Amino acid sequence: MKRMSYVVLARKYRPRSFEQMVGQEHVVRALSSALQQQRLHHAYLFTGTRGIGKTTVSRILAKSLNCTGPDGRGGITASPCGVCSACVEIDEDRYMDYVELDAASNRGIDEARDLLERAAYKPGIGRFKVFMIDEAHQLTRDAFSALLKTLEEPPEYLKFVLATTDPEKMLPTVLSRCLQFNLRPMPPEVVQQHLQRVLQAEAVTHDDGSLRLLARAARGSMRDALSLTDQAIAYGAGRLDEAGVRAMLGAVDQGDAAGLVEALAQRDGPALLARLDALRALGVSADGTLEAMARLLQQMAVQQAVPGALDASDPDHADVLRLAPAMPADETQLLYSIVLQGRGELQLMSDEYGALTMVLLRMLAFAPAGGASQGAAPARPESLPASTPPRRAPSPPSGAPSGPPAGAAPPAASSGPSSATPRGASRVSEPPPWLDDAPPPEALPSGGSAALRAPAPPTLAVAPASPPPPTALVTSPMGDRWAEVVGRLLGKGAVTALVRELAQQAGLERIDSDTQPPTWHLQVERDSLRTDTLRDKLRQALQAELGEPLQLVLSTEVPQDSPARRDAAERERRQRHAEDAIRNDPLVLDLMSQFKTARIVPGSIKPL
Repeated sequence: MKRMSYVVLARKYRPRSFEQMVGQEHVVRALSSALQQQRLHHAYLFTGTRGIGKTTVSRILAKSLNCTGPDGRGGITASPCGVCSACVEIDEDRYMDYVELDAASNRGIDEARDLLERAAYKPGIGRFKVFMIDEAHQLTRDAFSALLKTLEEPPEYLKFVLATTDPEKMLPTVLSRCLQFNLRPMPPEVVQQHLQRVLQAEAVTHDDGSLRLLARAARGSMRDALSLTDQAIAYGAGRLDEAGVRAMLGAVDQGDAAGLVEALAQRDGPALLARLDALRALGVSADGTLEAMARLLQQMAVQQAVPGALDASDPDHADVLRLAPAMPADETQLLYSIVLQGRGELQLMSDEYGALTMVLLRMLAFAPAGGASQGAAPARPESLPASTPPRRAPSPPSGAPSGPPAGAAPPAASSGPSSATPRGASRVSEPPPWLDDAPPPEALPSGGSAALRAPAPPTLAVAPASPPPPTALVTSPMGDRWAEVVGRLLGKGAVTALVRELAQQAGLERIDSDTQPPTWHLQVERDSLRTDTLRDKLRQALQAELGEPLQLVLSTEVPQDSPARRDAAERERRQRHAEDAIRNDPLVLDLMSQFKTARIVPGSIKPL
């Protein structure tokens, strides 16, 4: 008995007309309109990831250009008949006027010249010759250069179709000569619907959960989805079920990802590690775990931002609806970013589960402290305190009173305002962080004025010390002389790099004219500038500028007058002048009088 050869699903269900194309409606519409109106371009470029239909669209376009119809009298059409010799032979990849060249393995100048030789002859049996170059970005520069003239002005019977997964590597001169179409990755819902139709046609028993897993694993590629479906049918002995497909793909169950996110929301470190150990025992992929968590966190973020926007019929969304209120939106965004960053770190360690453990512990460590928002109080392990204590200040010296300092407000009662705002609570009553003092009482909102005017509890945190004010500039005649000489050196570019820095930071203390040659005494505070090499280079520059020899002596004193200090003083003067001009501007004064809480943000004024 003759055995029929099996045709894989990706080839068996490859679209043979634009009507059968799935998920690329924008490309189908543009090409169909162009074919119907006979507005044909000489070169087309199809871009997109693998398995989304670039070669398929090329073949359908070739059939549309060469179809003769069932009766042999047809012309160019957007709906090829599929039964004429041109349509059948193009589908079977044996049409002599349709040439597919794989640039990944035929990328050199010799292959390009061979293609040009074939382009010199008119079509043998068809209406057009169609040359399709797949992975065109891998052609060498010489090959592109050889094709460029023909690509720009091909004979009227020749059409070029280029396909690439990486258009950024294409030469701009090639891109400018092509009509470009970007084929998009297909959404999982579109892939799942197509798999449903294919399996019904194949009479394969399946469930919705298995199709959801296959559609997600395909990552927008319909070819990959059909190939995985073939594999799943073989794995499940002719049928598909969610458990079998999950085991084949090594996919993480949504419930496992939800358990990890729930442990993070509750700050439950022991539960987090216990769930992680269980996943390791099951042999689940660490990357798959983070991918499932990223998908769950993304859906949680959507639910938090736009409640009800998700498809309630999806059974996976039950966990989303349950976990979204248990975590504030900013923490959801933070965990999502850590997950994405962590996926790139897994390959850096031989033990991927060790890396996964560190990613999850990072989420636990970086999550904002405090309770969950929206009234949900997260559970904590018994070993953890109910709140994080403030940082302790240094202990007072022996004999010092242990209570709050004189004038400090007593601790607030439990019914009064808390020293820390609970996470998720409204902060509308707080003054903006850029205010340098509290707004006047009449500017406060009605619900929060009492809280802001209430005595603040004593804080144990140590405030950072303010930087000491700069030493006032004291000018001198020697400083005037040194600033004038250094200015000439800088204007001519006679000193650069560290020598320039030495000249600017130094101060001229005195000049001894009694020595031969005269000795200039410079005050240089920075040790790194008081080197023999820098001193000699500055001395040579000074001698060339002054036209006479001299000696330089560098001392360790702090200069009171130096070009650098003069520059800083001038910048400070200009800054104060700019700030005074803004503060006294009539328009600014008018705005300040209208808005009680308005303040000029410190540091926001810059002199022109």
